[in-house]
Amino acid sequence: MTVAEPLVLGIETSCDETGIGIVRGRTLLANTIASSMDEHARFGGVVPEVAARAHLEALTPAIGRAVADAGIRLDDLDAIAVTCGPGLAGALMVGVAAAKSLAVALGKPLYAVNHLVGHVGADLLQGEGLREVAGTAGELELPTVALLVSGGHTSLLLVRDLVSDVELLGETIDDAAGEAFDKVARLLGLPYPGGPHIDRVAADGDPAAIRFPRGLTLPKDLARHRYDFSFSGLKTSVARWVEKAEAAGEPVPVPDVAASFREAVADVLTAKAVAACRDLGVPRLLLGGGVAANARVRELAGERAAAAGIELRVPPLSLCTDNGAMIASLGAQLVAAGSAPSGLGFGADSTLPVTQIQL
Repeated sequence: MTVAEPLVLGIETSCDETGIGIVRGRTLLANTIASSMDEHARFGGVVPEVAARAHLEALTPAIGRAVADAGIRLDDLDAIAVTCGPGLAGALMVGVAAAKSLAVALGKPLYAVNHLVGHVGADLLQGEGLREVAGTAGELELPTVALLVSGGHTSLLLVRDLVSDVELLGETIDDAAGEAFDKVARLLGLPYPGGPHIDRVAADGDPAAIRFPRGLTLPKDLARHRYDFSFSGLKTSVARWVEKAEAAGEPVPVPDVAASFREAVADVLTAKAVAACRDLGVPRLLLGGGVAANARVRELAGERAAAAGIELRVPPLSLCTDNGAMIASLGAQLVAAGSAPSGLGFGADSTLPVTQIQL
């Protein structure tokens, strides 16, 4: 099936947010998100079973709201797209089952797509105020280097073609950046999720107060892990620093620790991303994922990209975190390119490689 501007509904349930998006080609019509974050906050992190049950409860109402916001009927859809991986297995299964049921009931083609590649698809979306919020103009050109950073993933990609050619340049070898934010926040007595709270507290701190380590940035590391990331050592270093201060009976300067930690993460992320652009001769960088909403990551990425003559692309904050609009966007690109539907035989794949754009 090939449709120039297909009307596609996207379903995203890879973690703790039930996202339903509707797009027509590259135009965003609806982006509904039902988060179960408050339920997980009691446990200090995402509980897979709680997330799966929350998706079950939220899906039908979220689809209804998205359809109403878009001003369409379900019968109007040209296709349905769903995240099939990577992510939490149980959460993915809920979305996949719902998408299959909807596709069968409506008689519509179904596209099972990669969650991480979907984050790149978010930058294609157009609509009132979207590009103004993002701070960039014009359509995304390819190839592009994409830095995708979230609670579960930290990946550096080379995207030559969104629907057919995505290469993994590097990824985290231990903790993801977002996971490190959550764990450090817990050490500092800050609520879950850690990212926004560390961002808030760090605004009053000195980022140069403590020199925390930058993982995999020494010459001996770059030979093998030039584009890979490691945040486990950084997290441990923060824990040891806090323990030492407490053992000495000294008050922990939470703003300074938060600012110094945030600076270390932003430094490594942006340095490696800009290095990839330079090494590969790609004059553009796209940020995606929840950590792309971090103020210092965005600021430092902007500074370093400008100094290197690289165009920085950052989707609006509402499209940085997990959402159904990005999945619908990727699905629409597959439909427009004439890609065959996935059928009904696929399953959820919690470790789906980023190079596999569609199942």
